[in-house]
Amino acid sequence: MNSFLFTDEDFSHESNPEVEADKWHILIVDDEEDIHQVTRLVLADFKFENKALHFHHAYSAAEAKQLLGAQNDISVGLIDVVMENNHAGLELVHFIRHDIANLDIRLILRTGQPGEAPEEAVIRDYDINDYKNKTELTAVKLKTLLYSALRSHRDIKTIERHKSGLERIINASSSFLKCDSVREFASTILEHVTDVMGIHDSEIYCAAAVNSQTQSATDFKLLAASGVDVEPHNNDIPQNVKNLFIETHNRKTSSKTENEYVGYFPTQGGVETMLYVSKQSRLQATDCQLLEFFANNIALAYDNLRLRETVKESQKELSYILGEAVEKRSKETGSHVKRVAHYSELLAQLVGLNHYEAEIIKLASPLHDVGKISIPDRILNKPGRLDAEEWTIMQSHAQIGYEILRNSQNEILQCGANIAHQHHEKWDGSGYPQGLIGEQIDIVGRITALADVFDALGSDRCYKPAWPIDQIVSLIISEKGKHFDPILVELFIANIDKFIKIKEAYPD
Repeated sequence: MNSFLFTDEDFSHESNPEVEADKWHILIVDDEEDIHQVTRLVLADFKFENKALHFHHAYSAAEAKQLLGAQNDISVGLIDVVMENNHAGLELVHFIRHDIANLDIRLILRTGQPGEAPEEAVIRDYDINDYKNKTELTAVKLKTLLYSALRSHRDIKTIERHKSGLERIINASSSFLKCDSVREFASTILEHVTDVMGIHDSEIYCAAAVNSQTQSATDFKLLAASGVDVEPHNNDIPQNVKNLFIETHNRKTSSKTENEYVGYFPTQGGVETMLYVSKQSRLQATDCQLLEFFANNIALAYDNLRLRETVKESQKELSYILGEAVEKRSKETGSHVKRVAHYSELLAQLVGLNHYEAEIIKLASPLHDVGKISIPDRILNKPGRLDAEEWTIMQSHAQIGYEILRNSQNEILQCGANIAHQHHEKWDGSGYPQGLIGEQIDIVGRITALADVFDALGSDRCYKPAWPIDQIVSLIISEKGKHFDPILVELFIANIDKFIKIKEAYPD
């Protein structure tokens, strides 16, 4: 070998702090300096998919192990068999595949002493991708070998990225299903776009919008955008992104450029979801494929969220309508049930119930007096004190309300049944209809009892005028541990200003 050609160069410890990320990393492991130099010379101008090679050099298996511990992006390893011992290369292969569990790197054994490691036995017993005698590796064959190895590595990494991306999409989709509001849904989109693509959030700009498939293109509603606190009807995003949403609506198909992606996904409900993502660097094909899956899940999740919100609103309206119908029979305003709903929700939150449980109580509490629908008007609207017989009939509304609602499979109506049945029970056991004591009374009954009394005392009734707030508070304090759950009373007193704000927000 004409070694004088390389006497002025030493590639043993190459140092380049700004190695480009878009290069293929190749590891050469051989104890012969000439092999390193010739390999580098032959492959100097080699490119695959417009990416050049970056070489890493190790002169023993031990040195290679150390290098592999610090470098995790090597695509191909060209490994000599015989180095510090006759099987050093084979031991290195075992280390790579088993000790550090690197199954991605393509391993090519090269040997100048084939007798030390018979080809068939090595290929059978070791997880390698090719085995070559150094004497048969001409420049053309070495390049051919590297093309094949890099294609294999590229495909493995592509599959890995797809697998990882799809796992992240599944995780993101489960997060979407937990969202209870469009605002929460929007923040979840932003949170997961970068995660799905596996990049830092500073590298991309993201915006998501929805529109009706039949509405004007300019009527889109912004769901989420990087750096924007989205409010209803606030489309405060760059003009070029607005234009792309408009074009996408009119074209009704996804599109992409080198740095931008706009996904279009219509749903059976007549809504279209559009996702815009721009990346500082070039968007890979894998990026766009993952974004297609992700954006499609956004569309389906948003459709489900709208349906859930519609159902929730319908249930809330139904609860209010039924509650208001009863209140009108007793010549009370519909604002009573709305105030009780909000008082109950606040108490539920203060006592530590989760958001979902508090929401259920809010939707169910307007049904607390639904049993009064069976009470005669002469009793319901009597301006004076009820006699014993009338009071017995009036008390029956708790049991009747329970009977009306108890057989429903709907979670809100089941909660409403408990509330109707127990909101006149008292902590000390002196309430009706069952005379329950303390925590025998369901928390929903204890909460609504306090909310109902607070509002009833502060409202005009056919049998009394509204009480002033300080008088109501004094009575509730005096009934702590008697009529009301002591803990709820303490929370109520500590947060009285919040209850007064609700009262003022829903006047009669």
